[in-house]
Amino acid sequence: MTTKPAQPPYFINCHTHIFVGANIPPYIAKTFLPWPFYKLLSIPLVLAVCKFWYVSAKSPRQWKHTWWYKKIQTIFYRYRSFIGRYLLAGLFVSLINIMIVYHAVLYLLIWVNGFFIKPSQSISNMITDAVDWLIKHNLLFASAPAWLKLAVFFFTLVFIARGRKLIWFALKKVWAFMSILPDKKTLEFLERYINIGRFAYYKNQGKIFVKLKDQYPEQTGFVLLPMDMEFMEAGPISSEGDYKMQMGQLAVIKFNKKYKNLVFPFVAIDPRRKIVGQQVFFDWEPGPNGTVILKDCFIKDYIENKKFNGFKIYPALGYYPFEELLLPLWKYAMDNNLPILTHCIRGTIFYRGTKKKEWGWHPLFKQADGLGKYSPLLLPELKNIDFINNFTHPLNYLCLVEEKLLRLIVGEAKDERIKELYGYTDAVSPMTYDLRQLKLCFGHFGGEDEWQKYFEKDRDNFTNKLVTQPGQGINFIKPGDISNSFGTLELVWKNVDWYSIISSMMLQYDNLYADISYIVHDEHIIPLLKQTLSNPKLKERVLFGTDFYVVRNHKSEKQMLANLQAALTQTELYFIGRKNPKGFLNIP
Repeated sequence: MTTKPAQPPYFINCHTHIFVGANIPPYIAKTFLPWPFYKLLSIPLVLAVCKFWYVSAKSPRQWKHTWWYKKIQTIFYRYRSFIGRYLLAGLFVSLINIMIVYHAVLYLLIWVNGFFIKPSQSISNMITDAVDWLIKHNLLFASAPAWLKLAVFFFTLVFIARGRKLIWFALKKVWAFMSILPDKKTLEFLERYINIGRFAYYKNQGKIFVKLKDQYPEQTGFVLLPMDMEFMEAGPISSEGDYKMQMGQLAVIKFNKKYKNLVFPFVAIDPRRKIVGQQVFFDWEPGPNGTVILKDCFIKDYIENKKFNGFKIYPALGYYPFEELLLPLWKYAMDNNLPILTHCIRGTIFYRGTKKKEWGWHPLFKQADGLGKYSPLLLPELKNIDFINNFTHPLNYLCLVEEKLLRLIVGEAKDERIKELYGYTDAVSPMTYDLRQLKLCFGHFGGEDEWQKYFEKDRDNFTNKLVTQPGQGINFIKPGDISNSFGTLELVWKNVDWYSIISSMMLQYDNLYADISYIVHDEHIIPLLKQTLSNPKLKERVLFGTDFYVVRNHKSEKQMLANLQAALTQTELYFIGRKNPKGFLNIP
């Protein structure tokens, strides 16, 4: 009796990107590289180089098909196999390589000792003395012409791996210039930056989408998340990649009959956007019983007419998720059960301009001043890569779903329609309407570094609440007036890992989710992921996602999917890949 082969699980990838290079500002290397290097290493240049390398018939990648390349390949193979078969030949080649590397390193030290930026005086004297001794004892061919010295040096860099490592080591030890070269964090950014060019050189998102879907079984669904990067102060977006063009291409993919019921595009939201082309971006009026009625605007067209599935926000680009202009939109989203997905990880795409004065203090949270009073919470970070996390911090979303905090925001609204919308009366009376049922997903679940912090904080009372109070987690809000909670919120903001914050909020608010996009590349998250899925509440709020194609510098989609399928049970996969995404997206 033959058994029917098991069918691949039906997955929905809840976090993917297919935007093209034209949608990206040219100078996102700003703040990572000094001027003028960030302008030289622009997105258009990266895209042009990658397009030439991966697509052009003249690319060196195509050399492998030519007769002369295959001839050289054969010669090298015969040479390597010869020295591999005969011991004496191998020893002879090794001896020659040692002599070449020896001279290459010494030539380098001589050049460094008298070129541009000098090493310290003690090291310089040491190099001079050593070189003089070697020349005196005929151990250095110092009279070689310059071209031969350069040839020896570059031959070592290209063909002798151990010599290349030795040269790099020598440079680090004697050349002060090496100290200003990019650090590890910058190199990781550059790796992701260049990785964009591997996919984004296409002019149309449809071609990138094909690269995504072809790595998954048939009937896999995808949430497609656009990016509105026009206001991040990294240079102007080209006319070929403006916001309207990006969203229009997503609409074409959604209406393609081949992808019916498999594509779920979201609308990118930035509170600083006023128009799209000649159309108002967002316009509304209060309806009956605290509802929002959309007037003729871009968002109404894409949500109510084109049936886009939700909203995507990226606060790291320079705004809080509780900005006044967003409050009526979030009320509309909650009333219509529309999901919101937000970026929640310490990433590399963020606001590149100068920190504004008002960003030095949190708009809502307060800190103890040591004198028995509270003042606005100081946000002292000055570097972009640091202060943008104040916008991304997961505790900001408590300001939306917790009525006592939301009431403070609504009370400060300049637009009186917002107070009417929420039924606001005064600072001490609960509002008629709130956002407790807002459906929101924390993209990236805070980041794999925050997951590791959770394990490391074994003496932290807040973090341990997930163990001692598995049904609730951290107690953010104390009984009585909201002022009673500011001390707790200050401590949580400053000291608690994002995994604990997000998990606690998911336990306490029924419509909060988190996806494992990007962090899914790191197999070290699996133990904590399985532990998270063992919690009866959390297992119904975690979503599968990858962050295609931004995560590609780590692993391919099919590799991450295979790794996850090997690590989780079928039940766990069912929840994060099918059941939970359907609930998040309102799929019957």
